[in-house]
Amino acid sequence: MRRRVLDPRVAILRRFAAAGLGLLIGSAGAFAQSGTPAPQDQQGKAPAANPADVNKDNQRKADEFVEAGQAINGPAGNPECVWLGRRVVSLMWRDDLDTAFRHLDLYDRFGCPGGHVQAAFRCLTRFGGQIDPKVAETLSSRIHACWINPGAQPQTAAASPAPASPATAGNAPPPAASPSPVPSPAPAPPAK
Repeated sequence: MRRRVLDPRVAILRRFAAAGLGLLIGSAGAFAQSGTPAPQDQQGKAPAANPADVNKDNQRKADEFVEAGQAINGPAGNPECVWLGRRVVSLMWRDDLDTAFRHLDLYDRFGCPGGHVQAAFRCLTRFGGQIDPKVAETLSSRIHACWINPGAQPQTAAASPAPASPATAGNAPPPAASPSPVPSPAPAPPAK
């Protein structure tokens, strides 16, 4: 049998074709794992919010910063402290402590009082039963209310105190309010 001699250009083209096919197969696997949503996944998404809703939301946020600045004297009322502090409290509520601590570092670098974050989180835990986890707005509005007034108490607890047992009805002292946290002093620079 006689062997057929190929043109060198054809041999090179075959090698490139084989290499291209290998790359195509390899990239298809990588593309499948890239995490980009398939077109059918995008169909279930809500349409983009209309500009009027976006403007209303931005105005509400700006009003919240102004309200906090007027209600809180000192650095806790500064817009950067309000934004970062509320974000820290939100992240702590959602158990994202790593991210909360990173935001808390920024909060401290802006000179914001750490005690206010503690007091706002304490306030938020008092209202835990009233926060609907399915509605994000209830959490953010409660965080804002606790940021403005960290000493707030739930109305249901204030309106109807728990009934005392007959054995402790006259002997139990009223519950003491927790003291407001005081920001810790800045650390002294290391001596050389």
